[in-house]
Amino acid sequence: MFTGIIEEIGILQHKIAGGESGSLTIAANSVLEGTKLGDSIAVNGVCLTVTELTGSGFSTDVMAETLRRTNLGFLEPGGLVNLERALAADGRFGGHIVSGHIDGTGKIRSTRREGNAIWVTVSAQRDILSLIVEKGSVAIDGISLTVACLDEDTFQVSVIPHTAGETTLLKKRPGDIVNLENDIIGKYVQRLIQPGQKSGSGESLSLNFLMNHGYK
Repeated sequence: MFTGIIEEIGILQHKIAGGESGSLTIAANSVLEGTKLGDSIAVNGVCLTVTELTGSGFSTDVMAETLRRTNLGFLEPGGLVNLERALAADGRFGGHIVSGHIDGTGKIRSTRREGNAIWVTVSAQRDILSLIVEKGSVAIDGISLTVACLDEDTFQVSVIPHTAGETTLLKKRPGDIVNLENDIIGKYVQRLIQPGQKSGSGESLSLNFLMNHGYK
């Protein structure tokens, strides 16, 4: 589990992609502290397993499916990535619950400045937008952000200077692809209330079912 608080910007040194698997080698510093083989590091919000450690970075395997479904497939050597180690049990929960399992990708539509903040507009597919709520949380390339505005095709976040300086988000340009992870609570709620979804008793979960069991 992660929090969406980026610890470091890494640099992709080497990428192997082809066939049914691939690998990434990333130059890093801070996230190496205390990291062991088999530990998890979120790379642009994608939970990956460390397979090799060097004095200047780490390597990780990636499945073909991961490359297809995230922006890791578009990365080239020299590209910048957001990095976060998995949350330690005694760590401070500064962001929101981030699983590192990407729901889909979005596209940077535009940016604009307002005072010391930058507004970023992101377009996404309807199934992603259906789980985004205004003032709720979303992870963009692994960054925990608050949704400021929402419409049928896009959502907006307002990026403060600290986030701008510590992540890759404002280095993106219109048209660039970003990884998106919806709030995990919303995903479970949606699954439970889908039409036809059965409760433990075998009954369909519906408004009548909830009212019969004490919901007012």
